Amino acid sequence: MKKTIILTVLSVLLLSNCSSDDNNDITEAETQELTQDEINDLIFLREEEKLARDVYLHSFNTYNIAIFNNIAKSEQSHMDNVLAVMKKYNIPDSANAEIGVFNNQEIQTIYDNLIIQSDISLVEALIVGAIIEDLDINDIKDFINNTIKPDLLSVYDKLTCGSKNHIRSYTNQLYNNDIIYTPQYISIDYYNSILSETGGGCGN
Repeated sequence: MKKTIILTVLSVLLLSNCSSDDNNDITEAETQELTQDEINDLIFLREEEKLARDVYLHSFNTYNIAIFNNIAKSEQSHMDNVLAVMKKYNIPDSANAEIGVFNNQEIQTIYDNLIIQSDISLVEALIVGAIIEDLDINDIKDFINNTIKPDLLSVYDKLTCGSKNHIRSYTNQLYNNDIIYTPQYISIDYYNSILSETGGGCGN
């Protein structure tokens, strides 16, 4: 009965506002459509994509190799995709505007450690790139299991596709330097299946 009443009220509100110029307004009830797990996943993912972007920008500034700059631009697109969904559900942006600074202390620690490793050599910076994409793919796989919402799944699929492209790129660069990357988060079987795929058509 309560659900029926809420839906009826929403219908009246939508009808009364149908002439509004701002059709993107999200009501309080719509904001509450997300579970706490879904909200937490988006908040974390926004900063995790920033982690990737910021590390790659640092590596590009250090080694001036195009792969880092190109993938950093892709990660910015991933950040924007996550932020768009967060705005849709009125979730405050979890990403700090300053490069290398994170509100999530777990991500801050990961960033600090990866920067230290990246500074060792170009090869280590490429390994770091593979590690980040490895972690990202694994985390998004968990986030996918936490939702059935089409808009979230669409973003997660796009980001996974991009991360697969990225890990293939880093793997190829490492192979050219006689280094075989061993995945730390996803399974070796899943990793090998990613390497056997061509670009997923996601463009990033």
